[in-house]
Amino acid sequence: MSLAGVVICAVSVGIFKIAALGVDPFQTLLGGLDQLLPIPFGTLSVLLNVVLLTFSLLVDRHNIGIATFLNLFLLGYIIQFTYEFLQNFLMDPSMPVRILCLAVGLVMLCFSSSLYMTADLGVSTYDAVAIVMANKWKLARFKFCRIATDLVCVIAGVSIFLAGGGRVEKIPTIAGIGTILTAFFMGPLIEVFNEKISRPFLGIRVDGD
Repeated sequence: MSLAGVVICAVSVGIFKIAALGVDPFQTLLGGLDQLLPIPFGTLSVLLNVVLLTFSLLVDRHNIGIATFLNLFLLGYIIQFTYEFLQNFLMDPSMPVRILCLAVGLVMLCFSSSLYMTADLGVSTYDAVAIVMANKWKLARFKFCRIATDLVCVIAGVSIFLAGGGRVEKIPTIAGIGTILTAFFMGPLIEVFNEKISRPFLGIRVDGD
């Protein structure tokens, strides 16, 4: 479940990039940094995840496991491969195709997050932030903490993108309707997949018993 979750997550983000209607909030932050820093996207993803990994090591190590390191070293490169591969078939997709890619990418992203989070062998360094806020710090339910971290990433990503010389008309490629949908619906959708698929698959009752 952990490995499948990481791979499906990376593929889903590649599909998001093909849609060019905005990526998920964490990738929006990466997109802003990618505009500002002369570093390959895959390597930049690793570096940012190392920073977030340090946060988890200091605050709550329970969230660190094999899935964390699969995310750390594979995610950025699989995203890059998926995007470049799909470009061979969808060089200039029509709007209906882009909307379809957006919908498919969103569902895949939420499903993949549910898989590796429920497997409890570690989560991505970014997912760990909202989990710590909800489970350790008790600030709010997970879905609300996730919305908060997503909004911070979007605002920071767009600001860094513009500071790095990005053009205003190019903002929708990293922060568009897809970003808004993931920011407000990803947390709730992950919970739905947790309750309907991931937890039952492992024999875990929804009430946690």
